[in-house]
Amino acid sequence: MNVILASASPRRRELMRYITADFIAVSTDCDETLPLDIDPMAAAEHLANLKALAAAEKYPDDIVIGCDTTVICDGVILGKPADKSQCIAVLELLSGHTHQVVTGCSIMYKNMVESFSEVTDVRFRELSDEEIQAYASTDEPYDKAGGYGIQGLGSELVFSIDGDFFNVMGLPVTRLFNKLKKFMRNIKE
Repeated sequence: MNVILASASPRRRELMRYITADFIAVSTDCDETLPLDIDPMAAAEHLANLKALAAAEKYPDDIVIGCDTTVICDGVILGKPADKSQCIAVLELLSGHTHQVVTGCSIMYKNMVESFSEVTDVRFRELSDEEIQAYASTDEPYDKAGGYGIQGLGSELVFSIDGDFFNVMGLPVTRLFNKLKKFMRNIKE
């Protein structure tokens, strides 16, 4: 029995190595359209379940982990910016405010499912127009929810965090480690 990480994210794959070196990372292809009435705080876990289900169909005899990360500011989910103007708008919104980074995780094996969400509060410092323009001119923001990477140049935008740093990168390492360990024990029983 293998552990399958259903994620194409290089950051998530890197963080998964802190939990176990013995896993296989796969990309999933599933419809990630959210229901219109979904609570933004539940969106990441919903998408994690969809990704895990898609991978579990291909790997029915393995433990599958699906993950998704959302950035929420004032009750609105901020996706990956499509272009520079969208990136600037997102950074202007985040400037001087606290937002939530929510990573949903879903662990599946046959008929067993363990899902959870981890929330980290991130406060941005007040950003000048020049700082926003400079960051939006880099390649870093465009493949990240909320338009920034805390592990890179985006670290300069952050004033403080309350919660799991790795969660902001896309994987709540400690909580997933503990949940996976317990999940695997339950399989063996």
